[in-house]
Amino acid sequence: MKERFFLVLKGMAMGMAEVVPGVSGGTIAFITGIYEELLNTIKGVTPGKLLIWKEEGLKAFWQSINGNFILFLLIGMATGLVLGVFTIAKVLNTYPVLVWSFFFGLILASVLYVGRQIKKWGIVEVALLVFSAGFSYYITIAAPSQGPQELWFVFISGFIAICALMLPGVSGSFLLLLLGMYQYIVTDNVKALLSDFNTSSLTVVIVFGLGCLAGLLSFSRVLSWTFKKFEYPTLAALTGFLLGSLNKVWPWKHVEQIYVKHLGEIDEEVVVIVEKSVMPAQHDSFIREGANIIAYEAADNYLIGALMMMMVGFLLLWGMERFGSKKEA
Repeated sequence: MKERFFLVLKGMAMGMAEVVPGVSGGTIAFITGIYEELLNTIKGVTPGKLLIWKEEGLKAFWQSINGNFILFLLIGMATGLVLGVFTIAKVLNTYPVLVWSFFFGLILASVLYVGRQIKKWGIVEVALLVFSAGFSYYITIAAPSQGPQELWFVFISGFIAICALMLPGVSGSFLLLLLGMYQYIVTDNVKALLSDFNTSSLTVVIVFGLGCLAGLLSFSRVLSWTFKKFEYPTLAALTGFLLGSLNKVWPWKHVEQIYVKHLGEIDEEVVVIVEKSVMPAQHDSFIREGANIIAYEAADNYLIGALMMMMVGFLLLWGMERFGSKKEA
């Protein structure tokens, strides 16, 4: 019973993390100790398992796909997504420095936690750590491009986004922004499909979903295999992804480019596309006119509160490690 309770809590944390742009649910899965089981479970869900249902019954099928794990994790994720929309998203808009500070402390602690699991450091582990950290950092500073809107690229975008979602420290939605496909897929088609059904948007959403499915089934196998065959190099690479992502969650920013997402005739949402990390004393906020930044003004850096939230995030990871990462009997 305790195991299921903790699994729901971990799912909630993953769901709430997905609401925050730049934070991956894979990061939360990794630091809460369910990452490998999640990969193996996804890898194990194959059409061939339907034969087990036919030949041995529903109970055997449910056990073969690790059904309880999937069920309680999804319950937690769905709950976390709903809570995140009504809590974290609003708090992030009101107190971004404090929210980012919390995630900075959480991920910083996870870097130390994961690094301790690598019992033997060699040239390969160090090289992978440096490379993955550099790659992850580059993603946080890269400027977005404008991707083609052909269906083949929609499929590739889904494939890449879901693969990023499975990597700790890499945000799938942020990669869609870099590919120039966030507005086209999320706003122009997903939203259009929900508000005004049309076959054109349905086709785009289906192709994107197929790309996500292909990426999920294939990349989970790759990661599961590398964990099994090359545990320490894989851990070093994933630690690097987390380390490089710290730039994305650094609390103090200077925004250089934004995108305004229209949610209706009046409502709109401002999405930050390009920003750079600055020292607390240089933290500022922007004044916009439409989708253009026209001026900057000094902003409260919440230095004491930010340091406290970093500590809270750091200590929360310790609590997750202490009470949540070990399976209960």
